[in-house]
Amino acid sequence: MISLNWGRPALAAFTLLISACSGPARHAETTPGTATDHLEVIAADGSVLARTPIPRQSGWCLYWNHSVTGDGVIDCYVDDLGRMVLHRTYQPDFAAGLGHYPGRGVLTSAKGGGYWIEDIDEPVPGNAYALRVGSLAVDHRIVTTEGDEIYLSKMAEHTRVTIRLDTGE
Repeated sequence: MISLNWGRPALAAFTLLISACSGPARHAETTPGTATDHLEVIAADGSVLARTPIPRQSGWCLYWNHSVTGDGVIDCYVDDLGRMVLHRTYQPDFAAGLGHYPGRGVLTSAKGGGYWIEDIDEPVPGNAYALRVGSLAVDHRIVTTEGDEIYLSKMAEHTRVTIRLDTGE
């Protein structure tokens, strides 16, 4: 039988040994702003229409006006250690395709009206998604937490683009 005086240090050493075998820690990637990826807007022909730096653990939001109601909608993404993740969305109401699905984020009332769906935290497969850019009235645009703005409707109205997080890997 192992005494308590010897057992706890042995257990701690064993735990450290197991965690060391799991591979090197990625310290630089866990500190916000120590690595930078790039958000790209890619045309159907493969050309890059826009590219902006995205520090890891920061993000961007896609803004647009709903094509039926005209109300503003926002989808916010985070670069989570090189993964594009849908974090939250703002919806003015639940008209024409908008709404909350139980189990997908937390629904809260927004100050001034509308709703936020928070903590969605849904990874985007392949770090990219296709978007059919709306008219100038829809006004699709991306705004990064760093303050960069990309006016999608002005550069690619009525066309298909791919929004992609490029990690360089």
